[in-house]
Amino acid sequence: MTRSILITGASSGIGRATAELFAAKGWRVGLVARRAEKLEEIAASMERAEALPADLTDPDQVARTFERFTRNGQRLDVLFNNAGIFTPAAPIDEVSIENWHTAIAINLNAMFYCARAAFALMRAQSPQGGRIINNGSISAHSPRPGSVTYTTTKHAITGLTKTISLDGRPFDIACGQIDIGNARTDLLQGIIDKAVAAGEAPPPTMDVQDVARAVLYMAELPPEANVLNMTIMATKMEYVGRG
Repeated sequence: MTRSILITGASSGIGRATAELFAAKGWRVGLVARRAEKLEEIAASMERAEALPADLTDPDQVARTFERFTRNGQRLDVLFNNAGIFTPAAPIDEVSIENWHTAIAINLNAMFYCARAAFALMRAQSPQGGRIINNGSISAHSPRPGSVTYTTTKHAITGLTKTISLDGRPFDIACGQIDIGNARTDLLQGIIDKAVAAGEAPPPTMDVQDVARAVLYMAELPPEANVLNMTIMATKMEYVGRG
């Protein structure tokens, strides 16, 4: 039976790389992001991929997206809850209220809406169960300077992951979190450009394909096994050790 995964933030970066890998491995892939044209272009390059444009900050659009992907009795085996945003870096007193609300809407509310919709489908389908993989961040453990909006929301995702993992046990729903450090994405490019402009060495990075393979490993585990938390990072990034 063909397994299925729905990936949010699938139009670029980690989401796109993950979608391409899963499609190559024979999975049915749902591509979710705001940019419809971009999703259609990506879906056309894959087999068994479907573009599902949606604004994930709107719970009604989230519900319709999940219903569309599972229409005609199709299963949802895995959700990769990946979409996120990094608002402009600043100390807390310089962070605009608008940017705070934007980070909460995308990094927390949208991930809750998607996890909620996935959980309901996995609980109701037969055979029951599935897997939710939340994209956390190394910021869920150790923040960058000026990252109060991003770091706060990613700490919240850790709580979301643990609670879903606990509440999912009676329904064979596993939940894990992947914390990613310095994958080469558009999200990281601003940090790299800032370092270069300041005459500093850019931070060590890793290829997004390394992250995609890690997500695939988590997704392909049997129902009785779960990675609750995985950290994958550029080997030489300054994360472990004393500063």
